[in-house]
Amino acid sequence: MLIAARIARFLVGIVFIFSGLIKLNDPVGTQIKFEEYFEVFAQDVPVLHDFFMALVPFTLAMSVLFCAAEIILGVALLASYKPKLTTWLLFFLIVFFTFLTFYSAYFDRVTDCGCFGDAIKLKPWTSFGKDIVLTVLILFIIGHRNRIKPRNTGWLVALTTVLTLGLGIYAISFLPPLDLLPYAVGKNIPAQMKPSEPLRYKYIMEKDGKTSEFEQYPSDPGYKFREMVLINESAKPKITDYRVWNDESDFTQETFEGDKLFIIVKNTTDIDAGSLPAIRELVEGLQGSSVKPYILTSVSDDQIQAFCKEFQLTNVPYYKVDATVLKTIMRSNPGTWLMHNGVVRGKWHYNTTPDAAEVKNLVNE
Repeated sequence: MLIAARIARFLVGIVFIFSGLIKLNDPVGTQIKFEEYFEVFAQDVPVLHDFFMALVPFTLAMSVLFCAAEIILGVALLASYKPKLTTWLLFFLIVFFTFLTFYSAYFDRVTDCGCFGDAIKLKPWTSFGKDIVLTVLILFIIGHRNRIKPRNTGWLVALTTVLTLGLGIYAISFLPPLDLLPYAVGKNIPAQMKPSEPLRYKYIMEKDGKTSEFEQYPSDPGYKFREMVLINESAKPKITDYRVWNDESDFTQETFEGDKLFIIVKNTTDIDAGSLPAIRELVEGLQGSSVKPYILTSVSDDQIQAFCKEFQLTNVPYYKVDATVLKTIMRSNPGTWLMHNGVVRGKWHYNTTPDAAEVKNLVNE
């Protein structure tokens, strides 16, 4: 049993460290998931609506703390640091995660729990099953916690705490170090909007009370259609909701033509106004070049027009994009995003806005 307990400790520690690192690489993405959950809870439990909505402003801090806790506790478990305290904290953390994944799966409210960020997409019931397995393993470890010899590894846990919090702060201030999103530098956007191969389906049919599966729709009229299931799920387009438009026309295809610098303005209420002079200087520096600047936003015409007037960007055309798509494209507000013939050449947080020379060099490579 001692060997089994060690194996359980190793598995739980590695999973928690991996899960925490992937999510802490992109804490804004985890923040978005927390916001989704709180908004759903506010709708589903009206009596606590105000309580859940009051938590929304703190979701970024919660994201960093929860992700860091996964890593720190995973390291503490592997390092045998205060095993009794560590195992119980892990238990309470996995109970919290298990509740979220069960809620997602059973009520079909948040279809992607974000357990492993954007690195590994799990279906809700798969996520719930994973958490059940982890819960069982942690309970097994708790049952054998007295056999874990405590070690003086507080320095390692302290170092892990500093490094994990530093990673979270870095990712918030300068975009994720490892961009796993479909709009990352080097990605071909129009190519990702198409299936990687022809999509194949199977048809679930019923006849005389018996269910059968067919890869081609049966010609026998005695069969009743029940369901159509995609066979090659991995061939689905990576991007399905990218669309750019204004009141006059759809501008989506034009965004893939030539050199374009997009200024992402997700909203105008909590935007970092101090970064706009650098963006305006960049726009001015691109005049006369092949790179054409545009603003992509999800706010109303009145709001974006007032914004452009306030920050002297009235000469930059603006187009609309769905708010969720903008959150996926850019984790900062504002941010800049460079494309050359549909391929992403650059992506910058407002703290690292490039100069015109850097942008020109990137499109000429």
